[in-house]
Amino acid sequence: MTTIRDLRGTGRGIGAFNAILLEHAEAIVAGAEDAGLPVILQISQNAVKYHGSLAPFAAACQALAAQASVPVIVHLDHAEDEALIDQALALGVRSVMFDAATLPYEENLARTRAVVDRCHAVGAWVEAELGEVGGKDGAHAPGVRTDPDEAAAFVKATGVDALAVAVGSSHAMHSRDAVLDDDLIARLAAAVPVPLVLHGSSGVPDDGLQRAVAHGIVKVNVGTLLNRVLTAAVREILTDRADLTDPRKYLAPGRDAIRAAVTHTLRLLHQPA
Repeated sequence: MTTIRDLRGTGRGIGAFNAILLEHAEAIVAGAEDAGLPVILQISQNAVKYHGSLAPFAAACQALAAQASVPVIVHLDHAEDEALIDQALALGVRSVMFDAATLPYEENLARTRAVVDRCHAVGAWVEAELGEVGGKDGAHAPGVRTDPDEAAAFVKATGVDALAVAVGSSHAMHSRDAVLDDDLIARLAAAVPVPLVLHGSSGVPDDGLQRAVAHGIVKVNVGTLLNRVLTAAVREILTDRADLTDPRKYLAPGRDAIRAAVTHTLRLLHQPA
């Protein structure tokens, strides 16, 4: 996964966008093509639960990635189920995020190390999380911060390829007023030899995202923002046309809204602050 490694230390980042529906995936790829920039197309464990299985949706995302005119990495996001990671590897997914952040540190370390060994054996890239990021179904404590020394030790012990850190963002935010700890990001980037990942980015304003990337964040995860623009577009057209029943007529504007948001975000992250 040289795209992410190559961005470390350049003051530029890459957007990683969560897809729930096929329309999400299509829009993410199209938005990246409009920007002329690489993108990460993410399928979360929650999205897999929604669809009932990984294989069909993963196959669709992989097909879109293969046909794209820009690099598209299909990534399994926030996987707590190690069996799901094994399924993803068997399907050809070569980028995964193993989330054991709610576990005690030593157990998080041991389980992450085992996942890394399995993934690296087939050439897959592994992201992990240390210092719980807020807002994830009440399981993560807001206000937690990742300690740079502990993060460096964790990366060395586990061999992970990227680390998601807690620096002030929170999952599933519907307002964009989160204030990140840029000084902590810089200290983490100096201490940790792998790319840093920001989760909960939908709650961070544009200038905050740019500062985070300038201070050392490389991979920026975006999910809720896409759902907000999709829902707003669908709600607007259904309000105007109460008799509309063809889902193509209202999902297409939603898909276009996601596409525009992806293009904007990718360009934002690629421009030095």
